[in-house]
Amino acid sequence: MPDQLDSLADRAYEAVREDILRGRLAPGTPLSRRRLAEDLGMSIVPIAEALQRLENDRLVESRPRVGTRVRVHTNEDVRELYELREALETQSARLFSQRATPAQRGEIRRLAEQLDVLFSRLAANADDAEFRYAVHTHHVQFHMRVAEHARSPMLTRMIERQHVLILNWLFDLTGRRTPLPPGFHARLADALTSREVERADAAMRAHVRYGLAEVSGQIQTMSSSEWRVPTSSAAALSARSTSRSDPRHPSPRGPTSLVQYPSSRTPGRRT
Repeated sequence: MPDQLDSLADRAYEAVREDILRGRLAPGTPLSRRRLAEDLGMSIVPIAEALQRLENDRLVESRPRVGTRVRVHTNEDVRELYELREALETQSARLFSQRATPAQRGEIRRLAEQLDVLFSRLAANADDAEFRYAVHTHHVQFHMRVAEHARSPMLTRMIERQHVLILNWLFDLTGRRTPLPPGFHARLADALTSREVERADAAMRAHVRYGLAEVSGQIQTMSSSEWRVPTSSAAALSARSTSRSDPRHPSPRGPTSLVQYPSSRTPGRRT
């Protein structure tokens, strides 16, 4: 029974998390345990476990006697996330510049160029939610490859467990309106692969800080009086089912992904 509950909780966790990252469940959307259990065809117990994990990930928030909703991040949340991500990823950049093999450096250059193409296409198709999800998935994977090639397993685990890349994705989804400049990731890759530690550090620091002012300005806070009565998430769940069966929008994790990455790790998942 515990294994079955874990499996159901994992399924509920992935379902709600995906809807948040796809933008189907916007910040402030109420989450009813009963409705989620009905929509996902399971009891409330695994739903409660999944929501607790999502709260630990800082993707949802709860209030006693009020309920649970998709977390509404504040400017303080954004600032703290950017500071933590900068600290972790600049160290990742420094170690990558020292330790990566020639093949790994070539891989990062190639993936950066592919990522710039994807972001350029996204700027021209800003309303395509499925494509946006795919692009952000590849963005997380690119940064994780840099961390993995830095050959510091503890640092890689810290980046994953603190969810700095996943939360950055969510902040971009909520607050970024200006497209990235051309060659944004290619320039980062040039610095990372230069074998110049200070250059790699400075490039990653500037990369992480880019857009902070815009995201901070767009993030809207909600007062405690704005908590709403929970409603069904059936529309989001229905939309997910439709998109998965639509051949025009392949899953970024599947074999028809826009860019194939050697790593089999799914970003942000519990290990």
